[in-house]
Amino acid sequence: MNDLGSPDRLTETRAALAEAMALHEQGDLEGAELGYRSVLAQGYRAAEVLPLLAGLLGRLSRPEDALAAWDQLLAIEPDHKVALHEQGLTLHWLGRTAEAIATLERACAIDPDNPIAIGNLAVVLADAGRNLEAIRYFRRALALQPDNLHLRHQVRRLGSGSVPFWHIPMMNDAPRNDAFEAAIKAAIGAAGPEARVLDIGAGSGLLSLMAARAGAQKVVACEMEPMIAEMAQQIVVQNGYGDRIKVHAKSSTELAVGAELDAPADILVSEILSSDLLTEKVLDTFEDAHRRLLAPDAVVIPRAASAIGCLVASQNLADYAFVGDVSGFDLSAFTAFAPQRLPIHGTMTAWDRLSEDLELVRLDLTQKKHDATLARLCIPVTASGRAIGIVQWMHIDLWQGVSFDNHPDRYTDGGWLQVLHSFPEPIEVVAGETLDIAVGHDRITLILLPLTESRP
Repeated sequence: MNDLGSPDRLTETRAALAEAMALHEQGDLEGAELGYRSVLAQGYRAAEVLPLLAGLLGRLSRPEDALAAWDQLLAIEPDHKVALHEQGLTLHWLGRTAEAIATLERACAIDPDNPIAIGNLAVVLADAGRNLEAIRYFRRALALQPDNLHLRHQVRRLGSGSVPFWHIPMMNDAPRNDAFEAAIKAAIGAAGPEARVLDIGAGSGLLSLMAARAGAQKVVACEMEPMIAEMAQQIVVQNGYGDRIKVHAKSSTELAVGAELDAPADILVSEILSSDLLTEKVLDTFEDAHRRLLAPDAVVIPRAASAIGCLVASQNLADYAFVGDVSGFDLSAFTAFAPQRLPIHGTMTAWDRLSEDLELVRLDLTQKKHDATLARLCIPVTASGRAIGIVQWMHIDLWQGVSFDNHPDRYTDGGWLQVLHSFPEPIEVVAGETLDIAVGHDRITLILLPLTESRP
C-alpha cells in the first residue's frame, strides 16, 4: 500500500526519485540504492524504478539482490522482456544454468528479433556444452546483425572449437582418399549398387559421398558430434546426393536395424582409426556393428590394420618424454607423469632409427570379437644408441591389393601422424644385440613396454 494520496507526499517522492537517479549518475551507488528503496516503499512507479535498482545491484556485484529485484518486476509484468533477459543473465552469473537458459529462451520468444538476447542465450548454451544449439542461435543473431564482428567470431570459434584440428588435414590427404575410394569402388562393383552401405564416424561425409559416386543407392551414415553431423548432411545435399545419403547425429551404438537402417548393411566403411589405431574405441565399434548392424557376409573397409614401428633414439623427442636435472634441481621423478604417446610433427621428426621396421600389433577388423593381447617381441638392434621408445605408424588393408600406410619415410603431412611410445626411461642398446618388449593392446590403447635389458 502506498501513501501518495496527498500532493505534498507525491511531490516529495518524485523529488526523492530524481535525487536517487542523480546519485546513480554520479556514481554514488549506495546512496542511489537507499533512494530507490525509499521510493519503492512508497509504491511509486515500481515498474520503472525496479530496473534501475536491479541494474545498480548488479554493478555492486550483488547478484542475489539483483535477482530479487528482477523477480519483483516480473511479478508485476510477467512478460517484461528486459527483465527476463537480465534475470537470465543474472541466473547464469549465479551458476543456475538450466534456469538461465529457460528464462533467456522465454525472453527470445517474447522478443524474437533482439540479437543481443539471442546472442546471450547462445553464450549460455555454449557454456552448458550445448554447442549445436548455441551455434544455431549465434547464426540467428548474425542474420539480424550481419556486420556484428563479435557474432561472426563466436560462430567461427564455436565451430572450430568443436571439431578436432586433424579433420581438415585428413580430408586433404589425397593418398589416403584415393586408397579408400579405390576400395569402396571395388566393393560396390562386387556387391552391386543396391548394396546397403553403412558409414560409421562420417565426419564431413567424404566416404559416404565416395560410395554414392561409385553407384551406391542407399548410404546410412552416423556422426556422434551433432555439429559435424549437421554440416555433413549439408555437404551431402550441396553435392547432389541428399536423396541417397542420410547422416544421423548419433553414435553407431545408437543405430538399429528397423529404425535408421531398414536392413543389415552389406558394406561397412569407416575411418575411425587413430594414429595409434585404438584410441577412438575402434574395436568396440566394429564388434557392435558386426553383432547388430551388418549382414553376416558384409564387406568391411578397412578389413585390417597393423601398427608398425621401430626402435628410436632422439634428443629432441627425449626432451618431450623425460626430465632430469633442471636449473640445478633433480626433477627426474616427474617423468612418471610424462605422456606415454606423443604424436610426432614439426621438429619432433628428428630421430634416429635403431632397428628395422617391425609389425607390432595386427587387428583383423573382419573378426566379430577381439580380446586384449600381450606378447613378447624380440627386436634386433641395428645401431647403438640411447633408445627412448618406439616410433609407430600404421598399415591399413582396405581391399585386395589396396592398402595405405603413413610410413615416416614418405608420409609427413597428412591427417595421421606417427606416434612415439616412450619407454619409462631410456635404455642404452648396442648394435647386434636384442631388446625384448611387451607388445599388445588392452582394446583401447597399444601396449609397448621394455621387458629386459639388451642381450646378445
